Amino acid sequence: MTATTSTTSEKPRVAADARDVCRFLSEYSGWILGSGASCIRLEKNVRRIAHAYGKKAEITITPHHVHISIVAPDNDEAVSAIASSVPGPVSFNIITELSRLSWEIADTGLTLDAARRRLADITGNDKQNKWLVLALVAVANASFCRLFGGDLTAMAIVCIATFAGYYIKQCLLGAGVDLRVTVIVCAFVSSVLGATDYLFALGSTPAITIGTSILYLVPGIPYLNSFSDMLYRYYICSFSRLMDALVLTACLSSGLCAGMMLMNVGMF
Repeated sequence: MTATTSTTSEKPRVAADARDVCRFLSEYSGWILGSGASCIRLEKNVRRIAHAYGKKAEITITPHHVHISIVAPDNDEAVSAIASSVPGPVSFNIITELSRLSWEIADTGLTLDAARRRLADITGNDKQNKWLVLALVAVANASFCRLFGGDLTAMAIVCIATFAGYYIKQCLLGAGVDLRVTVIVCAFVSSVLGATDYLFALGSTPAITIGTSILYLVPGIPYLNSFSDMLYRYYICSFSRLMDALVLTACLSSGLCAGMMLMNVGMF
């Protein structure tokens, strides 16, 4: 049996000091983990960048930290760093751009200095128009209401309830209020506004109005990341993200029940 030889030639690697690569990757890992990326995406991106600079990366990922060790092929000495996840909201834009940066480094041989500048540009310019986001979230949640069978009146009420709740969420998170408290308050406000359909008989689907008024608070990304991490055997991160999602779901339910009790809307 004759062994086959790959005809694909490796791209030339960019020379870089192991300490500099380790520093860059620690900062890169903190941003991509804090932005809501799954563990498998983080690991693949970091290994891709390390390989492009002629290094080998050993990675340990925990729920809030990443431990990276960089080893040069011609040297057994390892350089290690521990990065904390950068706190902040989930940003698909940052995740996408950081993944694109890893491929750019691997495919074009981007120097480490240029990669640092690109990283600073990506993380420093993720400015979204909060009013545009607010309007889009409100319209999207109203669309969910229609998807579940709500009438036009229910859609209008859900849109208003979502707009008010999400605006409060932006304000509270901007002021540094704990996310769990924020979810309780927002669910309470949105459910109170959503209950107006039931109290004043404005439409024909009041139950759908109340139920969908708080859908924007469902922690879908933590649930998805938890499932992804479980599939790829990152069990510690998977369990942590699942617990975070369950706690947020409990907070959402608490705010919803409090709002329904205040408005004297029967839950059963």
